[in-house]
Amino acid sequence: MSLPPGFLDELRTRVSLSDVVGRKVMWDQRKSQPGKGDLWSPCPFHHEKTASFHVDDRKGFYYCFGCHAKGDALKFVQETENVSFMEAVEILAGEAGLEMPKRDPKAAEKQDHRSQLAEVMELAVRFFRLQLKTQAATEARAYLARRGLGGEALERWEIGFAPEGWQILWDALKGKGVADELILGAGLAKPSNKGSKPFDTFRNRIMFPIRDARGRAIAFGGRAMDPKDNAKYLNSPETELFDKGRNLYNHGPARAAAGRGTPLVVAEGYMDVIALSEAGFASSVAPLGTAVTDTQLQLLWRISDEPIIALDGDTAGVRAAMRLIDMALPLLEAGKSLRFAVMPEGKDPDDLIRAEGPGAVQTLLDQAIPMVRLLWQRETEGRVFDSPERKAALDKTLREKIKLIRDPSIRQHYAEDIKELRYQLFRGNRGGQSGPGGRGQGGSGYGQRGGGYQSRSRNQGGFRDGGRAPWGLPPTPRATTRSSIVASNEGQDFARMREAVILATAVTTPTVIPEFEINLERMQCVDAEHAHLRDLLLRHGIDAPERLRDEIAHALGPDALENLLSLRHVAISPCVRKPGDLEMAGLTLTEEFAKLESIAGLSAELAEAEEDLDGLADEALTWRLRQAAEARNRAVRSENEDKATYDVGENGARLNRDERDAFGALLDRIGFTEK
Repeated sequence: MSLPPGFLDELRTRVSLSDVVGRKVMWDQRKSQPGKGDLWSPCPFHHEKTASFHVDDRKGFYYCFGCHAKGDALKFVQETENVSFMEAVEILAGEAGLEMPKRDPKAAEKQDHRSQLAEVMELAVRFFRLQLKTQAATEARAYLARRGLGGEALERWEIGFAPEGWQILWDALKGKGVADELILGAGLAKPSNKGSKPFDTFRNRIMFPIRDARGRAIAFGGRAMDPKDNAKYLNSPETELFDKGRNLYNHGPARAAAGRGTPLVVAEGYMDVIALSEAGFASSVAPLGTAVTDTQLQLLWRISDEPIIALDGDTAGVRAAMRLIDMALPLLEAGKSLRFAVMPEGKDPDDLIRAEGPGAVQTLLDQAIPMVRLLWQRETEGRVFDSPERKAALDKTLREKIKLIRDPSIRQHYAEDIKELRYQLFRGNRGGQSGPGGRGQGGSGYGQRGGGYQSRSRNQGGFRDGGRAPWGLPPTPRATTRSSIVASNEGQDFARMREAVILATAVTTPTVIPEFEINLERMQCVDAEHAHLRDLLLRHGIDAPERLRDEIAHALGPDALENLLSLRHVAISPCVRKPGDLEMAGLTLTEEFAKLESIAGLSAELAEAEEDLDGLADEALTWRLRQAAEARNRAVRSENEDKATYDVGENGARLNRDERDAFGALLDRIGFTEK
């Protein structure tokens, strides 16, 4: 939704930052001077005893001198309530008595229809809750009591009951004047194929309302009371309100709890989430009848940087964890990962809580293993590696998995961890028998003279024979790798320069952003400020380009854009000199993204070629090195063109020399001469 010019300024004028922050903190009376709008408190974003969190009420900004958190009232609501920007605007506008701007007629009509559907869903919630108190729900109430849910919990989770009968809910809603198309559109009934009136979607089921992050009822999950029912659990069909792959059960409450510092736990079903929350694990969610989707994974990462996946301790639960690993690997970012807490065999979190109490669950959560360990366990547990071929197959499988990781830094750390696990598996283990968790058992030592790898010394960064590691990246970079354009400090400078030009081009000509949205999303920024600016471009540059600069100023401070645009290699860019030239901006971004990709591809090719060096070069390797040489030459030519056009100066020439030195050292090592 696009906000009109001046709306945010009016909102910030009406809202007092000290009032907004004051709901979350206790002001330090000794340091604070309320009359001057100068207020201090312990920081709400990190644990501390001293008052290092400063609010300047007159300027409308806060800053923590401990964790360096900063922003305005909107930013504070976003961070403390775990809500999106527009949700924060709506929250503060409601408090300030400022009416949200109206949408265009078509959008308003669509929103009105969605609001009507949500109202029908609320009627259904109330109907099912009343039905749980009837004689027909005696068995359902007994089942819920056996699962440890008392009256307060039933009210808190709004659990209800759908009685047997084909049109009981339908007739109840029609009796309240609800139109047919709204009942059908909400997924509460289905049309009959026999020409009779529609029939209820849910019958003889315990009903769990599903609410979105804003608290609106959008769907239901129903647990069958009949053990012979084909579907034990049944979710609402997808509707205008409900997309099961884009929502989470208990999303809103879990997000609020996670914002207070509790770990985010991902369980499999409704009862698991309810049991966990009632036991004190308030930030618990579950996917809605499917395996976790990539969209749901992004939702989880918005709530917490490292969700804990608490899966059932059965074959299906472990299999779901393995599928999640494969999906998550390409999406990993620095600081964004997953940990896994696998329940005891045959138990889910609800079973464990009822059998052993919350402490048992807490122990498992504390012992949750990182994703790399579960990946290793999947590929090694229960398998025998008693031949070079089997060991090579393991290396190939793991190499392919790690190549899925897009972030080069994370990819390197995964390689190092797996390499250490491989060393532990095969040291002193000629037989290669894997035990629990991939641990080796017995054997006389893999890597004795005459075959394999030498055992690695604990106080060395590599192998005693000086050879390369069995797979992945070496523990410490070689000289040639250190001088690679991406691995080096100069390489980071190069990438930072390219990022700056890309971001400045997008800021000065925001209409080009939609065309390059995917490229911006995939751009791995080496500079944290660049990454923040990239996120702001993606968040506001498409829907509201007219207020993009204002949002950047409020998020990063008034000097952020000035500092970016004043950089010499940015200031002389034709796009910055001629803002709004869409064609020039498109050409510039195409070229700049190509430069980043060519240098990254060259560095990856050099690193992979280093892995494959084994004293002699074969035809395939020399062909690959020629390709790398050509990529190097293209990058060098492009950078030299920059130097001629933009006068990047001495730093640009040094980058080229370093890359030539790195590449030349690699060619010399194998005795390859480029013709």
